[in-house]
Amino acid sequence: MDVAVLIFLSSGLFLGWSLGANDAANVFGTAVGTRMVRFTTAAIICSAFVILGAVISGGGVAHTLGKLGAINAIPGAFMVALAAAATVYLMTKAGLPVSTTQAIVGSIVGWNLFSGSLTDTATLVTLTATWVICPLLAAAIAAVLYKGVAAGLRAAKLHLIRLDAYTRAGLILAGAFGAYSLGANNIANVMGVFVPVSPFTAFGIGEQFVFSSAQQLFLLGGVAIAVGVFTYSKRVMMTVGRDILRLSPIAAFVVVVSHSLVLFLFASQGLEHLLARAGLPTIPLVPVSSSQAVIGAIIGIGLLKGGRGMDYRLLGVVGVGWLATPVIAGLFCFVALFILQNVFNQQVYRPAEYALSETVLARAAAAGIDVAPVRALRGIRYPSATRLGDALGERIAIDNQTLKTFVAYAEVDRMTIDPRRLPDLGDSLLTAPQLAAVERLAGQTFIHRWMLDEALARESGEWAPLPPTTVNRIANRALDEKRQAVYNLFRVAPTR
Repeated sequence: MDVAVLIFLSSGLFLGWSLGANDAANVFGTAVGTRMVRFTTAAIICSAFVILGAVISGGGVAHTLGKLGAINAIPGAFMVALAAAATVYLMTKAGLPVSTTQAIVGSIVGWNLFSGSLTDTATLVTLTATWVICPLLAAAIAAVLYKGVAAGLRAAKLHLIRLDAYTRAGLILAGAFGAYSLGANNIANVMGVFVPVSPFTAFGIGEQFVFSSAQQLFLLGGVAIAVGVFTYSKRVMMTVGRDILRLSPIAAFVVVVSHSLVLFLFASQGLEHLLARAGLPTIPLVPVSSSQAVIGAIIGIGLLKGGRGMDYRLLGVVGVGWLATPVIAGLFCFVALFILQNVFNQQVYRPAEYALSETVLARAAAAGIDVAPVRALRGIRYPSATRLGDALGERIAIDNQTLKTFVAYAEVDRMTIDPRRLPDLGDSLLTAPQLAAVERLAGQTFIHRWMLDEALARESGEWAPLPPTTVNRIANRALDEKRQAVYNLFRVAPTR
């Protein structure tokens, strides 16, 4: 691997370290703060399970984050991650449990603004909504659990020594579950921006197991989180576990379980599939704030006790930090991208062109859009999605969904299926029929991604997306990952 690639990945590793330093407090902070679990024990368990969660269950959340902004150049991904990491580090140094999710969202929006890319408002609304829902849900779960656990303990009438032993074991088990949920949910914040430009290639171990390029990134990110846990998390653990509200060991257990359940609910593809098959509403797979979840759980217990003993001033400071984090990260990213591009001469985004050809207009018309008012724009090329949006907006009343449709169809993304590069696809990511379909297109050039998608689907039904139902969402996400691998391999660099 090129040394430059490792240098660019270093900002993701720094962000992983920052997340480990900050968010390990949310898994074991209450246990360590109440002196029920030693810091070293907590750090070992947290590190092991956060890596497992990242590698096994991190894909669904990363896919959602990628919708917010598809960063298409590794120097740009480097700076997005660095801006988020620096923001989290500064907040962590001040002893504040800030949101890594908010930091990376702010950075991605900053990249979108700098590159002229569209920010998917639907995804942004979903993400920001969870910043309110997450602490409220954690507070509600914690209040119900606390009442239930307290009633159960009163009925059991355990001896204090046995109760102490059970509580320690419960905190360790809850912490392991919490660490797994943290890795599964928040690895998207650490390495999600690198997934579209991953330097790794998938490889297989045996017949069944495939270690995808995204999972390799997530493994690196998980290790970085583990290093952050060991080296810098103790201070924030004490803020969460001791300073906001003095917690009993039982309350600490409830906080960890509540926090872990919230992260798991927003990260589990298995749960999503189970709900979909049962015909029930699914929970969006989005990265939620681990800090907000644990503090929401603490507040839930505090309010259940009448609000006595809570440090409202500290809560106010933490709240201000949450509001400031995405703004600081976005501004930092925008300025830093300008410096990286103009001072260090790095390509922070891959230039894109958009053109409304007759083929594109026909495609948009087939999607139910009235294209007559914009036919005068045929043949004009636009250097960014926002420029195309401005031109369209002068002629038609265009909503966000219509603009997204035009952008998806009009983007010029030239790809040539080079037969010399076919072996690079291997057989670990694609099925045999999918690989054969790509081989049959050898030598052909496609101007738009959707053209290649349609050609592949004609060659093999395994390249055709399933109907857009909730049940098929997981399978279509996997298909999107395979398509992206084909795009990255055969894309022709634009000549400028």
